[in-house]
Amino acid sequence: MSLLNQLFNRGVFGAKCKTSLTLSISRIKLLQNKRDMQLKLMRKEIAQFLQAGQEPIARIRVEHVIREQNIMAAYAILELFCEFVHARIPIIESQRECPTDLREAIASIIFAAPRCSDVPDLLQIKNLFTTKYGKEFVLAAAELRPESGVNRELIEKLSVGAPSVKTRLNVLKDIAREHNLDWDSSNTEAEFTKKHEDLLRVTKNTHALKCLSLLVRHPHIAQMRSKHLRRVKMLEHRQIQSLRQGHNHLKFWKELEPPLLLQSAHLPLHVQPLSWRRSTTGHRRVRTGGLPST
Repeated sequence: MSLLNQLFNRGVFGAKCKTSLTLSISRIKLLQNKRDMQLKLMRKEIAQFLQAGQEPIARIRVEHVIREQNIMAAYAILELFCEFVHARIPIIESQRECPTDLREAIASIIFAAPRCSDVPDLLQIKNLFTTKYGKEFVLAAAELRPESGVNRELIEKLSVGAPSVKTRLNVLKDIAREHNLDWDSSNTEAEFTKKHEDLLRVTKNTHALKCLSLLVRHPHIAQMRSKHLRRVKMLEHRQIQSLRQGHNHLKFWKELEPPLLLQSAHLPLHVQPLSWRRSTTGHRRVRTGGLPST
């Protein structure tokens, strides 16, 4: 019974895999034709921007062109792998483990399946190989583990990172040559090599200011600040009264030292500790420092 099940499952796997691979190849060819027309239109628009002197717009649009070129190159690689696997379906069915010469093609298809949403049939192929070889084999290819066998060029073409300065500049020059433009690339080269402001440092400073403002607006901190201000005003009033009465209460000044976060509290900076000296003309004492009496 188990032998019959194996033979039946083997036939089902081969039929489903062939169907999905055939659909994937057809869909990839259609997408290549569609994207090729879009790419030509985009390159023509960039040439028009360069001719009109609108280089900032061209520098932005060229990244979309590079991304489209990378996707088309990835589709070309996937088409070859799908055709290769399609031709070797009988060998795949006859062996339990993945053949060594097919490992790169199968692993690359598994890796590209969730990254090429325009070709949903690749996900069906991935599910079939998950049933065939197990989840560990599929996870190794999807997560790019060591010795996963995924094609390196395919990984580079499906990368979501920004293209390098050299790549962008070369594509712009290629577009200018293609449309016979006498374009001076010195301004663009200077713009690409310019050192911009350290955005990470600005982000850190902004984050620190936000945290400080949130800390100051915290209800507990605000309550402490209001209490301290009331206490400062009370002690200031008592100090002024003591100055008017001719008494030196320096102990109040020791209590007026504000915490670090509350240094912005209003304090009478012009008030100095009260001191006394004996008059040189008589026995009357003269007051110096403090607030002027009213």
